[in-house]
Amino acid sequence: MRGAVYNLAIPNAISNSVNCVSRTALSLRFAVRVSCALLALAMAGHAADWGGPELQLARKIVAVTGPGAVALTVESRSSLGRRDREIIQNGLRSALEGLGIRFVRAEQAAATVSISLSENPASYVWVAEIRQGAGEVAVVMVSAPRAEGSMTLHESVPLSLRKISLWTQDDPILDVAVLEENAGPTRIAVLGAEKLAVYGLQAGKWQQEQAVGIVHARPWPRDLRGRLIPAKNHLLDVYLPGVVCRGSAGASLTLTCRETDDPWPLVSAALSGGTFSVFPSAGSTSAVIPQLGAFYTPTRNFFTGALTPGVGKFTTVPKFYSAGLLPREKYSLWLFAATDGHVHLVDGMSDEVTRLDWGSDLTSVKTSCGAGWQVLATGSDEGNGDSVRAYEFPDRDAVAVSSAIDFSGGVIRALWTEAKGDAAVAVVRNRETRSYEAFRLAVACSQ
Repeated sequence: MRGAVYNLAIPNAISNSVNCVSRTALSLRFAVRVSCALLALAMAGHAADWGGPELQLARKIVAVTGPGAVALTVESRSSLGRRDREIIQNGLRSALEGLGIRFVRAEQAAATVSISLSENPASYVWVAEIRQGAGEVAVVMVSAPRAEGSMTLHESVPLSLRKISLWTQDDPILDVAVLEENAGPTRIAVLGAEKLAVYGLQAGKWQQEQAVGIVHARPWPRDLRGRLIPAKNHLLDVYLPGVVCRGSAGASLTLTCRETDDPWPLVSAALSGGTFSVFPSAGSTSAVIPQLGAFYTPTRNFFTGALTPGVGKFTTVPKFYSAGLLPREKYSLWLFAATDGHVHLVDGMSDEVTRLDWGSDLTSVKTSCGAGWQVLATGSDEGNGDSVRAYEFPDRDAVAVSSAIDFSGGVIRALWTEAKGDAAVAVVRNRETRSYEAFRLAVACSQ
């Protein structure tokens, strides 16, 4: 095969070719510039106008602080995209500077301002918490309507929920308690309708160690609920409608039950009476978590609404299925999923009634993510079954901070906070297999 032979091109041909390439490159550069300009105009036309709420919030802040040195933090707990977050943060700083605010470090500031960009189903909600010396904390806020079609999440949500399978059986499961764990649970207690069983993990498989029957004089209600509470001086306590049992572990598992209407604890054992950081996470704000109990209806599947010792001036609330706690600096905010389909927000001074697109089961967990406390609430989709999503409450508006975690057509039968308070147990009835499954739900901080 002959080698390729390259002949010297005709000089005029070379010149014409170079000119053609140059004109093409110039045309391409011009087209790119025009396209970029048109794209920028299109983006500007579709961009939200944040100037109004930025100025409103800035004016409210300065009405509290006055002109002067301020330490500012801005945190987003909404579905806003990164570009919008940056625009809003820069706009807020500019609006505050225009009203006489100088930004300094916290140790040099006359006031600290923590702004949270959150949202509810109808609007974006921006909350500013203002601290000045040892005085009372002031909270101001503004809202901005959502643009049409903005209900979908624009970017990945700030947190995620993970589910870990704990136990599956054909008989009903009321609750599961993790008694021991290493990298994962290694010993669990499973509460059924008629027995309490303890299982240990051996060679990667669960083996029943002991089981004991539950003694009760009256028949159980049709929709039976029960809860396991690990204890400090014995194995655990078992709460059932009209019955409380004490479980002890020695040479054999024993369960001593008695008929009683004693209240069920609503605060997990590890949190009750402890001191923990509260929203917002900035600074060293902390609060003591109060004990609270609620009386359960022995013949039905809900709490009567009677509380002990109560939430502030409220010793009774409407009948409810479940409850969750969100500690604040000066008070505790309780959420009650009432039997009428509403959620009651009780802070000790007021009972605010709201209707959220939630199911009847909710609880709360203390984590190292986001605001530090999240509410886990159930939702339902007729075609896909039940789900759970994490929410935060910058004020009184629920802000979704995770995607929903689904249960493959299953129906959630219970949702309880675990003893440590940092995770929850969800009990699910599988519609296809008819079996019961228990999962641990944990909040993970997204990177």
